[in-house]
Amino acid sequence: MAHSDVSDSRFGLGDLLGLRGGAGWLFLVILEATIALYMYKNFDGVPFWSALAGMALMLAAGALVMVVPVDPLPVPVALFAAAAGPASAALTVMSLSPGGQSHSVWTAYASSYVLSVLVLRGRVRIAWMGVAAIAAVVAVARLGPQLEASAVVGSIVPIGTVAAITVFAAIMRPMQRSLRLLREEAMLRAAAEATMSAADNERTRQLTRLDRVAGPILERIADGVELTVSEREESRLLEAELRDGLRAPQLVTDELSCAARGARSRGVEVVLLDDGGFTGVPEWVRKRVIDAATRELDAANMGTVTVRVLPLGRRLLATVLATGLDHDQRTEIDTDGKVTVA
Repeated sequence: MAHSDVSDSRFGLGDLLGLRGGAGWLFLVILEATIALYMYKNFDGVPFWSALAGMALMLAAGALVMVVPVDPLPVPVALFAAAAGPASAALTVMSLSPGGQSHSVWTAYASSYVLSVLVLRGRVRIAWMGVAAIAAVVAVARLGPQLEASAVVGSIVPIGTVAAITVFAAIMRPMQRSLRLLREEAMLRAAAEATMSAADNERTRQLTRLDRVAGPILERIADGVELTVSEREESRLLEAELRDGLRAPQLVTDELSCAARGARSRGVEVVLLDDGGFTGVPEWVRKRVIDAATRELDAANMGTVTVRVLPLGRRLLATVLATGLDHDQRTEIDTDGKVTVA
């Protein structure tokens, strides 16, 4: 991190150090309280409005470097945080009364904390630009005709603090990278396990459905019993129903399956197709497609009824095409649930 302002946005030091969630808000409160305590001391030797403006700048910078969730921090935010220190120093240090030399370090102390957090948020170079600017402002304001100890201290306070945090961040970089890799592996493993679990659940569901729907008739066939005409017809309808479950699983509901079975028993050819367009669709829109398909199936006595869920990204969500000897009817349902009959 000491050599680059670019950190891994997927797992920054903020995550590693727990600067997220409740712990992050607690750290923010502590940081703001610390800044306020340091900047409050300026009110003794600085005009009120200068001290107040300096405190407001530092508090705003401290809040921004904590609450913005992106790592590394966006450049405009980082530049504001780095510039807040020199600006506050200019407002407070340059406004000190002749007897207020001892107050020239308070703004530097407060600035060092903000710049340290800036390092932790991945903007090392910008933080060091802020350090240099604060040192320059304090030195120019307090050196005067003779060297003042307070000017020297005020210049080096941010340097020591930010240097220590920069070294710490550089040491933590390998651990950060290792934890990021471990987290990615865990996410991939969890995704693979979820996929396997979903596949197992679907296979179990299909086997349960097969056993429930076709189990009795399959047992009769296995026993060598000659099927009656009605049983043969039942077998044909069961085969079509099982095929629906494979070709259009999202369309298979009790309501639609019952309507499809009734239509097939009347000699209607029923085709159900699912190309995946139901993904992410509200349940009420999906229900509207099922209702439209059920109505067409219940009304059909001959011909063909084709119900198709279109692929994702289309304007239309599904179509229901009923073809008969005397007329053809096409029902379209778009992604907003609007039903159009042509």
